[in-house]
Amino acid sequence: MKSPSAAARRPSPLLRADIPSAGSARRVGGTGSVLGAILDHGPVARSTVARLTGLSPASVSGHVGRLLARGLVRESAETSGPKGLGRPHIPVEIDTGRYLVAGAHIAVAHSTVSLMDLRGRIVAEERQPHRTTDPRRMLGELVARLGRLAAAHGSGRTVLALGFATGHRVDPVAGVIVEHPQLGWRDVPVRDILGAATGLPVHVDSHSRALARAEQLFGETSTRTSTVLLFVGAVVDAAFATEGAMHRGPRSGAGSVAHLPLGAGGTGGTEPCACGRSGCLQSEVSERAMVRRAAGKGLAVGSFPELLEQALAGEERAVALFRRRARLVGRAAALLLDMFDPEVLVVVEPGVGRIPECMDDLRAEVAERSWVCDDPERVVVPTSFTGSVLATAGGAVALGALYADPLGAWPAPAAAS
Repeated sequence: MKSPSAAARRPSPLLRADIPSAGSARRVGGTGSVLGAILDHGPVARSTVARLTGLSPASVSGHVGRLLARGLVRESAETSGPKGLGRPHIPVEIDTGRYLVAGAHIAVAHSTVSLMDLRGRIVAEERQPHRTTDPRRMLGELVARLGRLAAAHGSGRTVLALGFATGHRVDPVAGVIVEHPQLGWRDVPVRDILGAATGLPVHVDSHSRALARAEQLFGETSTRTSTVLLFVGAVVDAAFATEGAMHRGPRSGAGSVAHLPLGAGGTGGTEPCACGRSGCLQSEVSERAMVRRAAGKGLAVGSFPELLEQALAGEERAVALFRRRARLVGRAAALLLDMFDPEVLVVVEPGVGRIPECMDDLRAEVAERSWVCDDPERVVVPTSFTGSVLATAGGAVALGALYADPLGAWPAPAAAS
């Protein structure tokens, strides 16, 4: 039972529509701050951008001019004050008609390629099972698939950059997959391989950090003060951000929660883990563990998507498995809340996003176990991208680079010069 001296209830997290300013710590100053304010509030007047960012009107005009020249923003229809009073102004907004970013996500059993516009909306996506786990062959196939996707769905727009995301340990500074045990990858220079094959700037990161950044930029709930994102799929990992900055750790290992001990007694036993122990978070709640448990319950499913479809259709045994998963994830969430005390904890897990009882169970577990969080119904939220998580992850890496440094993330496109 939690201490009666628990912290006072925090206010409900802000929705994106309620964001009062661009957030000084969220982006590099100058042009990035201006572009972020336009993303949040556009179409928006330059004078309003100046007020939101704290920059002078002249400085904002200069930054907007550079963004216009790059084709990253556009001017909207001229507006004036109430009843035609006041000086007319020309609002600016993100230009989604000239450029796209490409995204690629590598999961354990399949890969997803996607195209996104500059507001983080998915234009097209395609998922395929792996035909190989050899990194160079797999990355070569990704390049070919992205080329076909852009030709079919780009509508004449230029692809600015490519973002790549996957699970486990990723070094975004070096552009290297440090280690992905399930794929057998170690020290794979993804940025160099994809950059040489595409000619595009390539940005690489873990899928948890990528999705945490997507929540900051485009999510339904404002996560800019501090957030923990817990990703539960074939891989289980997490990300932590505070004041807009993502924590990686000196060995790119931050968020490695796969072997967090759950003490899963009373939930139907414990699963053996590859680490040699039992009761680890990933071994209990991963997609592989879910399919194995489904077989033990007599459910005829050959894959995790099939199990999810049965749960969404109301099959009681399948729903029970997802509710058990949600309770175990709730135990991990309670630990992470007590460790980091974030404003928001985002859970990326399809049952939590689609089955109301799962979110109820998860929050109930947090309420029972966390000593810090006394308002889980407000603090613990599902991802904003349920149904499009993997397609979002890769593109979000590239868009995160754009919004952090709009003019320096890549050279000026020839079409915008």
